[in-house]
Amino acid sequence: MKTEPGTLVGNEDQPLRALLLSARPAPVLPPRFKQEVWRRIERAEVAREAPSVPWLEVLVGRLLRPRFLVAGLAALVVVSGTAGALERSIAARTAARAQYLAAVAPNSLR
Repeated sequence: MKTEPGTLVGNEDQPLRALLLSARPAPVLPPRFKQEVWRRIERAEVAREAPSVPWLEVLVGRLLRPRFLVAGLAALVVVSGTAGALERSIAARTAARAQYLAAVAPNSLR
């Protein structure tokens, strides 16, 4: 039988083994240690299963109520109408400048 360097085989290692076991006593665990460990594991699993963004669920839940949904759609219509009117105003101003330049400027600047 081959042995690794530094290991003892047979009965020669029994006194050494007893000495090592006495030098390293097993720690005394507090009462209900296993129950506390399992309780912590269960808490961690419950925390992991909980939604990570509860505020988002609350926001979506409130926005999907009819009165908030109608208010949100009305706000969307007002904002998009305002943006369209602003864009139309800018386009009309650009077209007016181009017409003025065409009427006043000589052909070389066109």
